Amino acid sequence: MTNLSSLFHTHIAERQRTTDEALAETGFDTLVISSGKVYTHFADDQDAPFHPTPHFAHWCPMAGPHHILVIRPGQRPRLIRYAPEDFWYEQLPLGNPFWAAEFDIEEVGTVEDAWKRLGTPARAAYIGNETDRAETANLELNPVGLTARLDWHRTNKSAYEVQNIEEATVLAARGHLAAKAAFLAGASELEIHYAYIQAVGIVDHEMPYGSIVALNEKGATLHYEGKRTLKNGSVMLIDAGAQVRGYAADITRTVAAPHCDSRFADLVDGMVKLELQLCDIVKPGLPYGDLHHQGHLAIAGLLRDHGILKATPEEAVEKGLSRPFFPHGLGHHLGIQVHDVAGRQGAPDGTMAPPPPQHPTLRTTRTIEAGQVFTVEPGLYFIPMLLRPFRENEHKDRFDWKLIDELTPCGGIRIEDNLLVTTGGHRNLTRPHLPN
Repeated sequence: MTNLSSLFHTHIAERQRTTDEALAETGFDTLVISSGKVYTHFADDQDAPFHPTPHFAHWCPMAGPHHILVIRPGQRPRLIRYAPEDFWYEQLPLGNPFWAAEFDIEEVGTVEDAWKRLGTPARAAYIGNETDRAETANLELNPVGLTARLDWHRTNKSAYEVQNIEEATVLAARGHLAAKAAFLAGASELEIHYAYIQAVGIVDHEMPYGSIVALNEKGATLHYEGKRTLKNGSVMLIDAGAQVRGYAADITRTVAAPHCDSRFADLVDGMVKLELQLCDIVKPGLPYGDLHHQGHLAIAGLLRDHGILKATPEEAVEKGLSRPFFPHGLGHHLGIQVHDVAGRQGAPDGTMAPPPPQHPTLRTTRTIEAGQVFTVEPGLYFIPMLLRPFRENEHKDRFDWKLIDELTPCGGIRIEDNLLVTTGGHRNLTRPHLPN
């Protein structure tokens, strides 16, 4: 059985080490992080689902707003827990969670008392959205240099973080299997979504992001959010995850029904193989941009082999012919945030490494290192608005437009796994729990 206390102890020791270094490099003696305040919709009394400050969640998995974490080099982190007496909303006692032994914990009943306990520490930085109170406490608000250094270290995951992502993957895989069964039984987008969340055992706001359940042509809308009642779809693209202790899994599958156009079903099979081949390339020292480029070459080759493009993969990529079919980056870092931070940082100090002009949507320009967790998610879509310019430009004869028009109602294909980079290569966190 996994010993979360031991994993968390090591995780906190590493957080303390990297934070001490970042404070020394940026001239601060103290770091204050609040879990954040609730966002209330304008001119309303309804709150949005609460998401803690990610840097707070990196240190502490305690739920809820207004907690304050105080970190000083050489000292145990101090945690001021906001625990109001409230009969409107349920307030659970802290109990004895596995992580509590790593903090000196104080409890207060009001937000005002929490900030009074903090006081006004000298040479202190603050990260969070309770900026009015932090400014009154004379804290420097969200300093860019310090935040960049902390972001940089979030991309290399501890064993505790990997454990959370794997547990989230088990839940998400359960949902994907239920969704696939519902789709093959003729369910609608809405019914498939219900099958997913019921299998995972959550309500909608507990998902790490809104599920994408797209039948047929809607699979060509990358972030499709609708939930139609149309039944008996030919193709399902589902992009849905789960989260455990604040860490997310992010998985996508595309399934062709028995009555789907066989030419599109063959493309789905080809993309499944292609995605696994791209995963096999992952190892430390490889620039993620090179992996993305290999993805374009592979997709261009698949399009050529199926008669959709009339060009070699190298020519198709050089001339941008693959981009309307694959218009997004190959993947992104994954962790506390689904699209985790620092993917385009070139150095810990925040120096940026922008994507190349030919791949402007690439989210990750880092060199792959052991300890990183990221997604690999090639896509192939028939998107009329992106294909339209090629119908009349100098490359129009390189496309089989009749075939494209016949496949467009099928929408698109995306296959996505979550990978942990190891010293010798990688470990696919998704496939042991969701083989197909």
